[in-house]
Amino acid sequence: MTHLQTPAEDEGPGAAAARLTGRPVIEERRLSGTLAEVTLDGGQLVMVKRGDGPDAARAEAAGLRWLADAGAVRIPTVHGHDRYRLVTDQVPHGQPSGTAAVRFGRELAALHAAGAPAFGAPPPGGPRDAYIGRAPMRNVDGTDWPAWYAEHRVLPYLRRAVDDGTVRPAESTVIERVCERLPELAGPTQPPARLHGDLWNGNVLWGGDGQVWLIDPAAHGGHRETDLAMLHLFGCPHLDQVLEGYQQSAPLADGWRARIGLHQLFPLLVHAVLFGRGYAEQALEEARTVLAR
Repeated sequence: MTHLQTPAEDEGPGAAAARLTGRPVIEERRLSGTLAEVTLDGGQLVMVKRGDGPDAARAEAAGLRWLADAGAVRIPTVHGHDRYRLVTDQVPHGQPSGTAAVRFGRELAALHAAGAPAFGAPPPGGPRDAYIGRAPMRNVDGTDWPAWYAEHRVLPYLRRAVDDGTVRPAESTVIERVCERLPELAGPTQPPARLHGDLWNGNVLWGGDGQVWLIDPAAHGGHRETDLAMLHLFGCPHLDQVLEGYQQSAPLADGWRARIGLHQLFPLLVHAVLFGRGYAEQALEEARTVLAR
């Protein structure tokens, strides 16, 4: 069946900003196919983002508000949204610094400590069928992290990658073995943390105010080491200082560095589904390394 676009889906970013904020628009500047910078009446700059799927904007808006409610990390204010568009503050561009990185580490620890009702819990008001980037991500509550992580974060993307031919069936067994051994590999039990959920370098903004801001979350309840593993996976300026600040506020459990690859299986398999074989090979290599320890 062909999907017919609604007027809200089809409108431009300026029109969407005016509708969702109730304020006249002075200018719009498209930055990509899904993102635009819009100047509202009075000179305020906002970002207008088109979601990657139905309810993606609603999921992101709920995630931003949930992260902001922790009062820890800087989060752009949500000025309006519907199922398709999201309007937030623009973050003025700045330069990374070690001082800001240490502060961000402390703030990230505080965000995680704000907690979540369960592993897989969606933000209040957010849909359970959410997204991580352009990939669907279903939020299902769980109480046991190893079982939840295997069932709802690793195996769904592994199955999709096999179905797509990105991972060969015979190769998938190495990741399945990691899932089977998760209870012994996961380290000490941790309470559900309030995760950003897609914490790669592109979603960490170094603001002109000297603060670090987080955007584009796939927020849910999870293991705090997962956010840190994603920072390691895609790099982050002054990462050592970020970790220094984090450890000052909330020391990580012994052996956390050896578990980085375990937590990276989720984002690597998401990227394999979205971007292909190179990430699949990286996920398989990480799985082999995890099993060899």
